Amino acid sequence: MTSSSLLASLQASGSLYLPLNDFGPAMAGMVIGGLGIIHVFLAQFAIGGGMLLCYFEWLAQTGRSHHARRFLNGYFQLLVLISFVLGALTGVGMWLTSIQVSPRTIGLMVDEFHWIWAIEWTFFTLEVVAGYTFYRTGKYLSDKLRLRLLILYSLASFGSLFWINGILSWQLTPGAWLDSGSVWGGFFNPSFWPSLLFRTVVSTTLGALMACVVINIMGELSQEQRQHLLHRVAHFLAPMAIMPIIGLWYLAVIPADSRSWLLGGSIAMTLFLGLAVASSALIGGYAAFGLWRRRFDINGPTAALLVALALGATAGGEFVREGARKPFTVRNTLYSNAIAPAEVASLRVNGSVTDDPYPIRERERFANKQLVLGARVYRRQCSVCHTINGANGVLHLAGSWTPNQIRLNLAKLQHTKAFMPPFAGNADELEALVQLILWERNEAPSQWPLSPRSDDKKLMTQLQRWLDEAGIAPGSTVYQRLVGQEIESDTNAEAN
Repeated sequence: MTSSSLLASLQASGSLYLPLNDFGPAMAGMVIGGLGIIHVFLAQFAIGGGMLLCYFEWLAQTGRSHHARRFLNGYFQLLVLISFVLGALTGVGMWLTSIQVSPRTIGLMVDEFHWIWAIEWTFFTLEVVAGYTFYRTGKYLSDKLRLRLLILYSLASFGSLFWINGILSWQLTPGAWLDSGSVWGGFFNPSFWPSLLFRTVVSTTLGALMACVVINIMGELSQEQRQHLLHRVAHFLAPMAIMPIIGLWYLAVIPADSRSWLLGGSIAMTLFLGLAVASSALIGGYAAFGLWRRRFDINGPTAALLVALALGATAGGEFVREGARKPFTVRNTLYSNAIAPAEVASLRVNGSVTDDPYPIRERERFANKQLVLGARVYRRQCSVCHTINGANGVLHLAGSWTPNQIRLNLAKLQHTKAFMPPFAGNADELEALVQLILWERNEAPSQWPLSPRSDDKKLMTQLQRWLDEAGIAPGSTVYQRLVGQEIESDTNAEAN
């Protein structure tokens, strides 16, 4: 996709800049990330739970299990209903937080995939109607209608996953969309199939684990009856055996620099990947041992512990999925601060907040206009991933640096931390941001001198030299080798 067509697409999705909401000591990404983990966990359980309901209804109707109907009509049916109701509520919450945290990214996604979103919403509506209809009327229906209604619910829930998966995987691996702008080229992207298969296996696993909890709280069942149902449920854990293969497939198709973050380039992402892998391995190992012995017996506390491990694996997996995109929210299209790579060259000249019309909160607390400018630059370029003195705070990260260290590291930001985007402002904005950090580090005094001083004329020249040396392409050596030079030449041509 050329720079001009990219910018046209971004402009069509809304304003080029909207200020982010302030969530206090929690950085904006934590809010959407925390809600996203809960939503994904609930949504994937609703999918797996629906499949399990179909299976147990079939067992009951074919006479393979005399206790399946009791389980199906009991707590588990209610639990599935609760999960997709809460999944729907958290899904709405995801939209509300998305437009506050990254409005330009969500605007681009809607602009490019609005018909795909419409299809996904249609499937979700069908899922809710079918699920609630079964809950209210299932006991009055014939066996044939009961099974058909459950199959309809299960297919609708999986269809919702199918369509949303294409959009989410597109963010990391846009595929042919980058060159052609094709919606289907972006939807069926390189990571589409491994991601879909992985989420499907996770869904069946969550359905099985939650079923184990429910079976153990059904006090009217004998120990033998409980073991019979648990053995049936264990079949839904068997697909976990292919999880390592799917995971390796996923790692193979994602960009090389993204893979490097997960495999040691970013310690946080590596640790969360380890959390996801270790939690999944513990669950899979327990299931494999039980299936191998042909005696899958699990008590209530153990089942609850395995569900907690599954939540931990979901959290680790979602953190890795989000983190692997860095420094982008949409690969090669939007940086994590919603600035497009093709815009960096012009923003280096004209400034990133020159046309920012939005007021700064508590403007009166800042000691001078330069600090106000620094606050605007921080809001535009930093606030989506950082706070001043809270989670991932810039004072924690740069608090011990000397002033010139801060200047150099910010000027060459994409080389200081290769999973961060390049600084996208001019030298005046860079110095204003440095002064803001120094002022906050000194507990925000009421008086603060302007910088540079009148006898320090070389400072701005030095800042500009560092910015020029840093360039405007992402800083990862892997990325530079693969596509960095192409993007830099493209953005330079756009600036000229």
